[in-house]
Amino acid sequence: MPTHGLVLQPRALPREERVEVSRLLPDGTANCAGLADHLVRHGELPPSRRSLAWRETMTTEIEHAGLVGHGGAAFPTAKKLKAVISQASRAVVIANGTEGEPASEKDRTLLTRAPHLVLDGASVAADIVEASEVLVVVHRDVRAAVDAAVDERRSAELDRVPLRVVTAADRFVAGEASAVVNWVARARPVPLGRPPRTSERGLDGRPTLVQNVETLAHLALIARHGAAWYRALGTPDEPGSMLVTLLGALEEPGVREIEIGTSVAEVLARAGGPTTPLQALLVGGYFGSWLPAHPTLSLPFSARGLGAGLGAGLVVAFPTDACGVAETARLARYLACESAGQCGPCLFGLPAIADEVEKLAEGRSNRLGDLERWLVEIEGRGACSHPDGVARLVSSALRVFAVEVAEHLEGWCTGEGERHVLPIPPGGSR
Repeated sequence: MPTHGLVLQPRALPREERVEVSRLLPDGTANCAGLADHLVRHGELPPSRRSLAWRETMTTEIEHAGLVGHGGAAFPTAKKLKAVISQASRAVVIANGTEGEPASEKDRTLLTRAPHLVLDGASVAADIVEASEVLVVVHRDVRAAVDAAVDERRSAELDRVPLRVVTAADRFVAGEASAVVNWVARARPVPLGRPPRTSERGLDGRPTLVQNVETLAHLALIARHGAAWYRALGTPDEPGSMLVTLLGALEEPGVREIEIGTSVAEVLARAGGPTTPLQALLVGGYFGSWLPAHPTLSLPFSARGLGAGLGAGLVVAFPTDACGVAETARLARYLACESAGQCGPCLFGLPAIADEVEKLAEGRSNRLGDLERWLVEIEGRGACSHPDGVARLVSSALRVFAVEVAEHLEGWCTGEGERHVLPIPPGGSR
């Protein structure tokens, strides 16, 4: 067993004692994929969406709700809307369901089980910014479900602005806002990495609102129920609920909707609880942070509570018998291979970092000081945020797995280095 200190295995609540949140997803395994079921559950959108007064009121309501992006960056949604509204040209709305994170399943789950809630949100956003077109960019696995939903809405003449579905690129960086625009416009899923912003000049030179599909689903609910209803869940600083993908050493891994601010132990309990004692958690995805199991399990699941970004809502329960150094080496290599290759930090910095973390995992490293310096030097210097995400991940691993790092420097490991917990696409670590 590893010797990194205290590990915890929180008690899983019995199924009948779990308090489920079901704003976005229907209860249990039910679906609202069909338009009729969706309207029974949520009702119709407000009928006065085309007036100037409604657009101004709605923007203010979204601001008061405190809605932020749920794709990873947590940027305030009202600010994005206002940035697009301020432009004189006819706007475009892109619903971003790319979900390039290999371990994340929340967007695909939402688009499968409640696609009309996302499309409602896209339609509301289009009305607010007076867009002439809505593009729904989705993972190939859910393309058929979204196509069916769009066809239903078209037959019912539900949307003022036409909806068009596009299959997303299969790349880690493809979900970044400018990369989505680049993919739709030029079939190149790489970030543009330079001004102007997409809100100023995006698809075909028009101001473009790129919003994650979960964010749009929340927006659709705020349009129906208002800011006070939205803020009835969550914390004052981080209101609402969110979808999380729970995986790793858990009894029932999968996607759950949770109230922001719920304790981390309770979040894991929603997935049946751990199957084995845990040494760490990866929070926020492959651009997220490793956190020690103790005291993280007792903290509220929020960015402020954890002192770390929640990213795309991924939480990995990492067991004591796996090697955090080896797992981080796999991720570092995958992320280095998945870069856009457009700037020095991605072309040279990330491969060098991946090389050194791999050597560390193999007990061959003699440049730990250089690795720590490289992680500091690449931050903020990339054409996009890809190098920053890798630096955050690896830096957190060096802190949380410090005992294991010391063991590897001496040429041995107490974990099972061949046990892989996180999914990496075939060929993704070459």
